[in-house]
Amino acid sequence: MHRAARSTAITYEPNSYGEWQQQPDFAEPPLALEGAADHWNYREDDDDYYSQPGKLFRIMTKAQQQVLFENTARAMGDAPKEIKVRHIGNCLKADPAYGEGVAKALGIALIDVQR
Repeated sequence: MHRAARSTAITYEPNSYGEWQQQPDFAEPPLALEGAADHWNYREDDDDYYSQPGKLFRIMTKAQQQVLFENTARAMGDAPKEIKVRHIGNCLKADPAYGEGVAKALGIALIDVQR
């Protein structure tokens, strides 16, 4: 049985390595319908990425929060430390206890995380 070699190339965007950045010069042109249609740039009015996960975290029981911390640590496994630190920073923005719990589960001191 032939198996294709697995590529280690990054094939998603956004990513931490600057690979596969969006290229607006190669976007399809807007379609003329009744008025112009184009791609919706959700970033124009979407700058709150932390309140919803923070609210969800705060309605979890302490046991559910602990499971979240442990699952996150397992899922991040052997990811590079800088990725783990960035994720902890995002969790801190959602809720300080969320970030602290994930940092503890990952064995990373909060002093290593930029807030």
